[in-house]
Amino acid sequence: MDWLQTIIVMMMVTLPLVLVLGRRGKAPYPPGPKGLPIIGNMLIMDQLTHRGLATLAKQYGGVFHLRMGFLHMVAISEPEAARQVLQVQDNVFSNRPATIAISYLTYDRADMAFAHYGPFWRQMRKLCVIKLFSRKRAESWRSVREEVDVAVRSVASSAGKPVNIGELVFNLTKNIIYRAAFGSSSQEGQDEFIGILQEFSKLFGAFNIADFIPFLGRVDPQGLNARLARARVALDSFIDKIIDEHVQKSDKRDDGETDMVDELLAFYSEEAKLNNESEDLQNSIRLTKDNIKAIIMDVMFGGTETVASAIEWAMSELMRSPEELKRVQQELADVVGLDRRVEESDFEKLTYLKCALKETLRLHPPIPLLLHETAEDATVAGYLVPKKARVMINAWAIGRDKNSWEEAESFKPGRFLKPGVADFKGSNFEFIPFGSGRRSCPGMQLGLYALELAVGHLLHCFTWELPDGMKPSEMDMADVFGLTAPRATRLVAVPTKRLLCPLL
Repeated sequence: MDWLQTIIVMMMVTLPLVLVLGRRGKAPYPPGPKGLPIIGNMLIMDQLTHRGLATLAKQYGGVFHLRMGFLHMVAISEPEAARQVLQVQDNVFSNRPATIAISYLTYDRADMAFAHYGPFWRQMRKLCVIKLFSRKRAESWRSVREEVDVAVRSVASSAGKPVNIGELVFNLTKNIIYRAAFGSSSQEGQDEFIGILQEFSKLFGAFNIADFIPFLGRVDPQGLNARLARARVALDSFIDKIIDEHVQKSDKRDDGETDMVDELLAFYSEEAKLNNESEDLQNSIRLTKDNIKAIIMDVMFGGTETVASAIEWAMSELMRSPEELKRVQQELADVVGLDRRVEESDFEKLTYLKCALKETLRLHPPIPLLLHETAEDATVAGYLVPKKARVMINAWAIGRDKNSWEEAESFKPGRFLKPGVADFKGSNFEFIPFGSGRRSCPGMQLGLYALELAVGHLLHCFTWELPDGMKPSEMDMADVFGLTAPRATRLVAVPTKRLLCPLL
């Protein structure tokens, strides 16, 4: 970090002191740690994680302020303040912040996840919900069932041997999304695309000083611009090839065989257009190739790591709590029996399994920090949140709020059997694993379906033991911060066949 120290010294010598701690006639900024001239709180950048912000909230409160260079940040770790942002003033906080890397890699916000809120975004979201995530899109849901079946057969073939559950479920969700997006279950091209995704993920999470001190962007002291350019060229090359193949095959494809690329190409034009007067989605929105590529990236990112992480955390929490695991598996035996596999119609009766998954999402939300940006000055909990401030709603901390949850740090699925307990549909702000309001997760139903089906089958088909005589209390439950917060170490366990019916 010598380069950063040099730049800081130069700036402090050459730039005037610009600190605005409040504005006459307006509410004050929220409390927060005192910053240095120019750089503000940039020396504590390493604390901008769900755990670091939760620790700072204990000192400064559920709404606190940070200044990173020229960027204002407000962290929210309490349900009522989250409600003010996500419901009461949803129209003001509906934009998403985007770093230099995110803006560049999403073709200047041509996607849905980071596009600013407005008419075009609303139509893109409608398109994604109806065409990509709807239950009417049978192929997406069929791919979940069939890929879960592949995973079960893979585990059955390794019965009695240690299985890396983390790798198993990542491959499961990768195959589901790859198949739904590109219409192929072939492994050809998957390694290349996963490599692109991994580089994008690193760049999305990389610290870039130019995000906080904009005029350093051209200097590029960290050499990130070259990496960004290479990453986007790789994505362009890969997806352009996929799109060209789909265009060539479009005349030969039956209506029932469409995949996500086909659905998006139906809205393709050289120039993005929006016709607000048309009620027909097909006539109201046109997407450029950049829009299509960026939406594909959204779906691949949003549907792979998030769901895989949730499955792995559910298995981890249950294996660390043998009594809870026993109760879930006993329910499966009572409802389904041991002479057949669990079926979709069974899940309505699997109450305790659903409770265990809710408790997993409370402790390990798929996206631990929900990022928003103010479209104009706003007031939250009596404090000023200035225009273009980055608002970080700590869903991880809110789910562990001791004022909202008894034994907040403990895995207690039974809490969700009590009447009136919070649900994750978006109206109970003490439990928001999928966000709430306009920018809530559009793929929630498909993700939950994959989570239920995968965990249900893994627990019903097999009993699981930790390897090498490890005790449940010895499990490492640390996580790693990124766009998601997966386990720091992959979960490994030894399966034994539990059912009487064939699995292979």
